[in-house]
Amino acid sequence: MTVIDAHHHFWRVAAQDQPWRDDRHNAIARDYSPDDLATELAAAGVDQTVLIQSVDEPAENDRLVRYAAEAPYVGAVVGWLPLSDPVAARAEWKRSGDVFHGVRCLVGRDPLEWLSRPAAVELFTDLAAAGVSWDVVPVTAEQAAAVIGLAEAVPDLRIIVDHLGRPPIDSGGWEPWATQLAQLAASPRVALKVSLGIDLLTALPTWPDDVDRYVAWVVECFGADRLMLASNWPVVLLRASYQEAWSALRSTVERCVATPNELAAVLGGTAAHNYRTKGQP
Repeated sequence: MTVIDAHHHFWRVAAQDQPWRDDRHNAIARDYSPDDLATELAAAGVDQTVLIQSVDEPAENDRLVRYAAEAPYVGAVVGWLPLSDPVAARAEWKRSGDVFHGVRCLVGRDPLEWLSRPAAVELFTDLAAAGVSWDVVPVTAEQAAAVIGLAEAVPDLRIIVDHLGRPPIDSGGWEPWATQLAQLAASPRVALKVSLGIDLLTALPTWPDDVDRYVAWVVECFGADRLMLASNWPVVLLRASYQEAWSALRSTVERCVATPNELAAVLGGTAAHNYRTKGQP
């Protein structure tokens, strides 16, 4: 079984602005390189990773290519496209070449009404035809509804919802998150990462100990073959070490799935399939 960490980043703070980082995130205001992660992966028994963009600019794509060349454990890369501007997105897609197995852009809490525009739907249709997946982090109910709409409009698109779709763990809440995750799961090409994003990590004072019911719900909705375990390193260092976070999330998954085959899917099979990682057809 190949174990895959389905979501992490590298960056050099002097090389780019990170507008999503503020004074609450000083703990991660330093450089993170392939060498830094290699030791953590070996200790955790992780074989491959999926490297994800963290800055919205063309230079980020060039950096990602260089990082992947330095890190043999990177099995796939999710690059950046300015998806809300389909003309610019197509130009950057052409410039960066056929090197990315997935794309995304940072959406924060911004409205996603542009997903329903005909030009955007056409762009995502072409990405789907090329086998390129779309990663997105919906953190509001309105964003989740927009993603659901795109999943219905482009049923062949592989949509990967990051960070459990921002569950309301900090408030102990449930709705509308639970219903919207079930609605997303109704689209068979939507997959989900078992990880915690910066919005939630910032809101939490410590690493949460009540993740099980949220993970149990996504297992029920999506099934193990559409879930993938991910660290979100180095962002996760805001509340836990790599080893602490990976171990906690893996233990949660082990409690929530029923069989070894289901566990293998979440630990690597789903990511390998959706991102066509190294060694996959």
